[in-house]
Amino acid sequence: MFFVLGIDAATWTVIRPNLDSLPNFRRLIQIGKSKELVLTEKPVSPSVWCSMFCGKMPQEHDHHAFVSGGNLVKLEDIAVEFIWDILQQKGKKVRVLNVPFIVPPYCFNTDFKPVGFGLPSNEKEWQQELEKVTEHTKQFLAEKPDLLISVYTLLDRIQHFHWDEDCVLEWYQKLDARLGELLFDSGFLEGQRNQLIVISDHGFCSFGEAKVQTLPRKTAEGILKGDHHENAFLVTVNLDCEIDKPQDVFTAIVKELP
Repeated sequence: MFFVLGIDAATWTVIRPNLDSLPNFRRLIQIGKSKELVLTEKPVSPSVWCSMFCGKMPQEHDHHAFVSGGNLVKLEDIAVEFIWDILQQKGKKVRVLNVPFIVPPYCFNTDFKPVGFGLPSNEKEWQQELEKVTEHTKQFLAEKPDLLISVYTLLDRIQHFHWDEDCVLEWYQKLDARLGELLFDSGFLEGQRNQLIVISDHGFCSFGEAKVQTLPRKTAEGILKGDHHENAFLVTVNLDCEIDKPQDVFTAIVKELP
């Protein structure tokens, strides 16, 4: 089984200095291969998640924002073939949960309804997403599909508005506990049969520190304290393929699930 666990906006800037209080991140890093994935494309969620699961560069898939011409971009507006379509055509069993390259986040072979239309905006919705994504992912892991892709989005929203506040680490700790449920308590990483990629679409930093500013400082929801950084989080387990750019995730899945 191949499992891609996405954590939107997960950053080494928070994880690395706090591993003593993130035991499951620490354990994952110890058993896997970890690195900073340095993006050369603009670190925005629609483009990077799209690249990751269609295998094409931004200039090829031409999907750069959630909104185009005043309208939300729909799946059918993106003229590429995604990994889940390719594998299902080959008879593989695939589940896809909450991938935020469009709004609301995309799901495949599930009736999952993203929390807050995929834009959880308060503590109640962050907790709901954490629990809901975890429970559905555990159910799908038990089914043992050929490919499972599942993404948490809450850290992105939290860090935009609360970067450098104590609550950021608290939410990483909550997510760390769910990581333990999915990867260790479930037995998914016992032996060397299952393959795993845990990845973010970008890192995070104080507003104004990144090479590329992705959003205006003032938004309709408030003033941003944090912004996307080009250094993303990556850990792989039982995977021979090197992941050096988002498109390599697509390549690795194709290689492992021919």
